[in-house]
Order: sequence, then C-alpha cells, then structure tokens
Amino acid sequence: MLAAIHIEEVLSRYPSSRVYWIAYSGGLDSTVLLHLCTGLKIPGVDRLFKAIHVHHGLHPLADTWVAHCEDECRTLGIELHIHHVDAQPAPGQSPEEAARKARYRAIQHQIEPGDTVLLAQHQDDQAETLLLQLLRGAGLAGLAAMPVHAPLLSGYVLRPLLYVSRSTLREFAKTKGLNWVEDSSNLDPGFQRNFLRNTILPELQTHWPGLARALSRTARHCAEAVELLDSSAAKLLKDARRPPDNALNTNVLSNLVPGEQKLLIRAWLKDSEYRMSSAAVLDRILEHCLGAGPDRNPIVRWTEGEVRRYREHLFLLPPLPRFLATTEVRWPKEEERLVLPGGNGELIMETVPEGGIPLIRWQASIRTIRYRQGGEKIRLPGRAGTHQLRKLFQEAGIPPWIRERIPLIYLDDQLAAVGGYWLAADIVTPAGQMPGLLPRWCPPAYMLAPLCQAARR
Repeated sequence: MLAAIHIEEVLSRYPSSRVYWIAYSGGLDSTVLLHLCTGLKIPGVDRLFKAIHVHHGLHPLADTWVAHCEDECRTLGIELHIHHVDAQPAPGQSPEEAARKARYRAIQHQIEPGDTVLLAQHQDDQAETLLLQLLRGAGLAGLAAMPVHAPLLSGYVLRPLLYVSRSTLREFAKTKGLNWVEDSSNLDPGFQRNFLRNTILPELQTHWPGLARALSRTARHCAEAVELLDSSAAKLLKDARRPPDNALNTNVLSNLVPGEQKLLIRAWLKDSEYRMSSAAVLDRILEHCLGAGPDRNPIVRWTEGEVRRYREHLFLLPPLPRFLATTEVRWPKEEERLVLPGGNGELIMETVPEGGIPLIRWQASIRTIRYRQGGEKIRLPGRAGTHQLRKLFQEAGIPPWIRERIPLIYLDDQLAAVGGYWLAADIVTPAGQMPGLLPRWCPPAYMLAPLCQAARR
C-alpha cells in the first residue's frame, strides 16, 4: 500500500531543500501527492511543504477548482499560493504546450534558490510521454521522457510518484476517502495525450498488461544512455568551443565521425539554451557549414536561431533582425548619445584628453550616421595611404554579419569614424594639443561576444 514513507525514501536520494512546493491542480494525482506530503510534516524538522496552484483561465470551472484547493489545503494546514496565468496558445503553438509553459513560468516565479518543486506525474504518464515522443520521431533524449530529478533555475524539480501506477494512486485515494476534481478536458480526444490515454493505451494493455511498467523501464534505460552521451558531449564541446564567443572550431568538428558531429551540435544548442532543432536542421548545418569552400560564409536558419560560419568557426545567433544598409540618421547637435534605429544599439561620445575628434569640429559639423555601401576608404593615424573598410574588417577578424551593422560617422559628408574602431587621420586632434571626442558603439547583445573576440586578435 502506498504510504508517506514512499515520498520520504525518494526525497532522501536527492539534495534536500528547506521548502518543497507541491504542484497542486486539485486532480487525483496531485491530491494523493499533497496528502502523502502532509504525512511527512514532522515537528522540529527544518523542512516545509507548500502548495502552488496555477489558474490557467481556460476551463469554466477553474474558479471552482481554486476554491476546492483552498479548502483542502486549509484542512491539511498546507500554505497555498495561487497564480493566474495567460495560457492562450501563440500562433503555431499547441494548447498543451502553451499551458505547460505557463505553468512552469508561474512556478519559476514562485520558487527561491534551493527549493524543490514536487510534481505528481506517475508511471502511466511516463508511458504516455515515451509513446508520444516515439510517434514524433524523437531521439534518445526524447525517449528518456521525464526525469525523476532535474534542475529548475536555481532549484530542482522532483517526481516522487514516477514509478507508481495510476491505479495505485486511485486505490490510495479511494481507501483514504480523498476528494478531488475531474477535468472534463482530459476526455477530449482532440488532444494527442488524451487520445493516446483513453483510446490507444487501453487497447494495447489488453494484450500487454504490463505495458506502462515496461515503457517506464525503457525510459529509464534511455535516460541512462543519455547520461553517458551527455558526458561524451561535454568533453567534445570543451575541445571544440571557443569560450569568449561560444563559437565552434570547424577543424575539430570536421575530424569527428557524423554521429559525434551531431552529438556536439546538439550539446552546443542545449548549452546555449536554444530549443533543440530538428534532424533536418542538424543535417543542413553539417552539410552547408562544413561542406562549403573556405572563401564562403554559409548560413543555416530555422525558427529559433541561425548558425553562421566565418573562417574556421561556427557562430550560434538568435534570428537576426532585418537590416537596411541604406538607413541614414542625423545626430542632433545637443545630444551626446544616439539610439540607432533597427535595434542596432547606440553611439556615445566620450571625452578623451587627446587623439579624438576636435570638439569644435564636432559641434560645427552636420553629423550623419550611415552604413557600408561598398568601396568606403579611410586614412588611419600612423599608417600610410588609405585603407578599404573591407580590408580593415578582415584584419580585425570582424564577421561579415556584424560589419554591415557597424555605424559609420560622417562629418559634413566626410567619413570621420568607423563605429568605435577607427578615426580618420585628418580628423584626429594632434597628440598633446587638446581634448577630443571618441565615439563608442554599444552594439546589441548578440554582437558582443564576436566583437570582443575580434578585439583580442
């Protein structure tokens, strides 16, 4: 018979927390979890159980469920926190995914560092998750389904009932005379999980009575294999990644077998907190970014991001905003800083003791910000002749997608400065004569790492 000691045994296997948050929907599963945890409230033990209920605003009985949860927690002496969320799905997002993400946002907002969130997902839920992942063509990580214990921001998530069957939970609830709410949407076959749970799995279980237990065991085997692969991936990532800008060395990547290459790319995406891309995207990254000639700068884009190659490295970026090179903007005379259109950061003028743009020249000129059109040249202090910006960018190791966004400062139609990189020789104040102004470009966040790395060369 299921008892509170089961929860105690699971808790003892993982890092302890002062506060355990019970994700309490009011349904059967979370109601059993709530009552089992109530049995672990020990006077003098520095361990606190609290409950959190998320009001999605999607079901007409949602307010009634809140009242039920409040009554139950009041009776059991459990502190309850209620969060109202907007769970409406975005375009292209499933209702299940939208609701799940809304719940996790609410939970993440509530917990403190070191706290643990207890979820009531059980063995049958695990079996359903494994089958759904299988039907979606998921890889090994997907087939590992839900972990018992995992990090969640600065805390943890724990599923102490993951190896307990739904029938066992129902038997416990009936024996104890527990009250719970029934969500009618769980019967809607329009939701994939409901169709699997209510139609497919019962039919399978007539032929394989131990189906849920067997699938749960398979998920555990996959999880163990994923742990080994994650360890290998971490070593590959350490060897291939350049830490300052999170770039991957293509020479290291090319020397790996295809399976290791995909393992490395997946680890790179995951460690960079990007949503895992499809197998087709991984194939395109390897084909286009490794297969292109050394003089090419290939790009692979997908919904969540893009990978670009420059020289011997791959760069992982968010989807870059559309940028118009013909953009031109005047810098008002009374302003010391200028916010650039198109989300391209801002320019700031800073006073320097020598070597900057003369203040008199700056104030008397018409100041215009433009971008590269091709063929621009500049003469630099201490260097003979004029230099094409294209050549200077290549020398500095600045990637092409950043070059086109570097603001050019013109004074009366004369190129005076290139971002915060170079000043024109015939603009700069002579050494030791007078203070001047030095432009500083504060670029968007996605440009910072590559620019910092280029500055080190």
